[in-house]
Amino acid sequence: MDKKVKNILRYSFWTAVAVVLVYFCLRSVDWAQFADALKQCRWEWIVVSILLGVAGLAFRGLRWRRLLLPIDPSTSFVTCFNAYNICCAANLVVPRAGEVIRIGYAMKHSDKDADGRRLVGFDNCLGTVALERGFDFMLVFVLAVVMVWVEADRFGAWLTGSLKVPQSSVWIGLGVFTLVNVGLVFLLRKLRDRGGFWTKSWRFVAGLFSGFTSFAHMNHGWLFLFYSFIIWALHWLTSACIVWALQDIPMFSSLTMADAFLIMLVGSMSTAIPVPGGFGAYHGAVAAALLGIWNIPMGMGMIFATLNHESQVLANAVCGIVSYIHESFFRKK
Repeated sequence: MDKKVKNILRYSFWTAVAVVLVYFCLRSVDWAQFADALKQCRWEWIVVSILLGVAGLAFRGLRWRRLLLPIDPSTSFVTCFNAYNICCAANLVVPRAGEVIRIGYAMKHSDKDADGRRLVGFDNCLGTVALERGFDFMLVFVLAVVMVWVEADRFGAWLTGSLKVPQSSVWIGLGVFTLVNVGLVFLLRKLRDRGGFWTKSWRFVAGLFSGFTSFAHMNHGWLFLFYSFIIWALHWLTSACIVWALQDIPMFSSLTMADAFLIMLVGSMSTAIPVPGGFGAYHGAVAAALLGIWNIPMGMGMIFATLNHESQVLANAVCGIVSYIHESFFRKK
């Protein structure tokens, strides 16, 4: 099957999933109650949430730059910031497509070596993207494990009840996945000199490894960890802003900063479903958590999820458009 046809079918499938999820989320909404809640919302906190989202994008650009500097010391913050903004805006339309786009912008602005090749290539740049995603995934995983233990009566009971998957099956699956990938890497390394498919595949894997290990070679590696801390602190604060924005509504008035952290964690876990822009998946997960943990009705939970998600969608869209204009007209040369 043609690659374009596959991409169209994949995009159509996940778009359909998003539409179905949105439908099931919205069918329980009391729109009169929804409109009344919006009237009681403190909109100044929504504005703060949007500004914090923009700040988060800036720190993500700074963090990614730390990974690219060992590969190309000329990499600028503007390049990384613009590329990340355009990436996030593109992901609102086509899931995961933005990662390829931001790699393209990093390659476009990269210096060349003595042979005229870009220092930032697709493979080593993809490795830095994989490192970022892998680090954030592991952080969410660790935080979820800690919260299951610390908040066993609330978050732990809700999460384990929602998953309905034996813990042993999860560990077996992760073990098999790891062994298969390690075996594949050793096979490619052994056959790397046979040319053709094997040589190209090994070069690609080696490039990924180079990008993934760039953390070990960067100067001031502690900045990567510091920026990561700031990114997730801002992510937490954006969730807290929605809590503060809805304080005049009785059922939200008892939510605390700790509750905002749990909501942020649930929202982050929902990104595992690659629907366009997280629509439906995020709303359903957050509304379900608000119902299961805090006994807030699904319809009211959708108010929280909508304000939180759409405020960040707005931040991503505006920053993406501004960065695209800047790249297209002011940095064209």
